[in-house]
Amino acid sequence: MIGIFTYDFMIRALAGALIIGLCAPSVGVFLVQKRLALIGDGLGHVALTGVALGFLTNLSPLWTTIVVTALGAVAVEFIRSKGKASGDVALALLFYGGIAGGVFITAMVSSKTTASLNQFLFGSLMTTSGSDLVVIGVLGGAVTLLMLALSPWLAAVCHDEEHARVSGLPVQVLNLLLAITAALTVSVAMRAVGLLLVSALLVVPVVTAQQFTRGFAATMYAAMALGLATAAGGFTTAGLLDVPPGAAIVLLAVGLFVVIAIARPVVRALRPKHPGDVSVKQPEPVEAEVA
Repeated sequence: MIGIFTYDFMIRALAGALIIGLCAPSVGVFLVQKRLALIGDGLGHVALTGVALGFLTNLSPLWTTIVVTALGAVAVEFIRSKGKASGDVALALLFYGGIAGGVFITAMVSSKTTASLNQFLFGSLMTTSGSDLVVIGVLGGAVTLLMLALSPWLAAVCHDEEHARVSGLPVQVLNLLLAITAALTVSVAMRAVGLLLVSALLVVPVVTAQQFTRGFAATMYAAMALGLATAAGGFTTAGLLDVPPGAAIVLLAVGLFVVIAIARPVVRALRPKHPGDVSVKQPEPVEAEVA
């Protein structure tokens, strides 16, 4: 197993997977709390337009994807916050517009780019270059640090926007910031798991952590730890079995959720009850019989 990490490209790929595994749940915990778990899928469809636009203009697909997904995330937040449509409708517009734009622009590009497009759709960690790793590290690190620094404010907004607004928090700015960081995360994570699976890294570690944690902060840190573990475990499994790392990472994350979801009630049932947890009904006082 150690032999697979003797190659430089494997070390770069593993480092990229770990950065993304840490970064994605730090953003996903707020998206799940706001009931926007599917925004990753929507942004993934929009990112397809960004990738195709990069091929069409001969620019780096990563940077065109960042711009396009950020604009899409801001548009969704604007539609949702202004009350012109519900969050589900805004996400639907993102789905349809993103995939249609990607197909339309791809049809204008040479068919030689089909193989390159597949790398972004399904992930291509093994082709991570040194410059790619720098971009992933800078963007992923910035997003993670920003989420950690603003977590009290973002948690308050996710829990109750009206109360947060009354408390003086810049709700609109924080919502836009969350939307843009989600777009950045999707753009960076497409290298690891691909645009079709990117939402899994945003959501699955979070819902897994919710099975055994209490409190927002505990869930956030546990989800980030699970993201790291599944990224490392999935990548190692992919290297040993010669399978796509993106699929292996997501399958491991889903499998871990299933195991914990099944084990949680079993552990509760087998856990011995503390005497203090059981309320013992006191006998009613017996009145003395009067002759």
